[in-house]
Amino acid sequence: MGKEVKGAVRAGKTRHTGKILLETSEIIFRGTDYRLKILFAEIKSVTAADGELRIDRKDGAIVLEVGNAAEKWREKILHPKSRAEKLGVKAGTQVRLIGSFEPEFIRELKAGKAEIVGEKDSTELTFFAPEVKSALSAIAKLSKKLQGAQALWVVYPKGKKDITENDVLQSARNAGLKDLKVVGFSPTHTALKFVLPLDKR
Repeated sequence: MGKEVKGAVRAGKTRHTGKILLETSEIIFRGTDYRLKILFAEIKSVTAADGELRIDRKDGAIVLEVGNAAEKWREKILHPKSRAEKLGVKAGTQVRLIGSFEPEFIRELKAGKAEIVGEKDSTELTFFAPEVKSALSAIAKLSKKLQGAQALWVVYPKGKKDITENDVLQSARNAGLKDLKVVGFSPTHTALKFVLPLDKR
């Protein structure tokens, strides 16, 4: 979902090697015997030098050995894209919402001056929020309404056995769509972007 590198984390005199992931609003370290999650919101300052990120937070300083990614990661931590930007929503973008979405997302769309239209309208971006596997059958109908470069975002719950990433991918591919991008929509949901293949536009 985010950026991932193999590296190490140092805290005081201890050092652990493993995978380091830069997500939308947090950094996650996964080692064989040590795990760590650092929320952007708890970071006081971050500097990059010699392939290392030094992160100061209330619980003390952490050094992440991320190699060539250090400077880019520092920029992303200091200036993270908004959720709307990651989803391709700009001022004037026509958006259709199908399903139940959190009020905060709707406020973000309005704050970004997106135009929320009715379910039956043809739009640049359609957001579909299935909560159970059986609801994925709607993807076939939604795919028939797509034209040109219009996109369908399927926003589904994380960690539920009833509806998995593979279920979403299979349903969309069966409908003739191509998966293009994945975004961490919220702590509880993931968003997958689908479009028509070039030869069908």
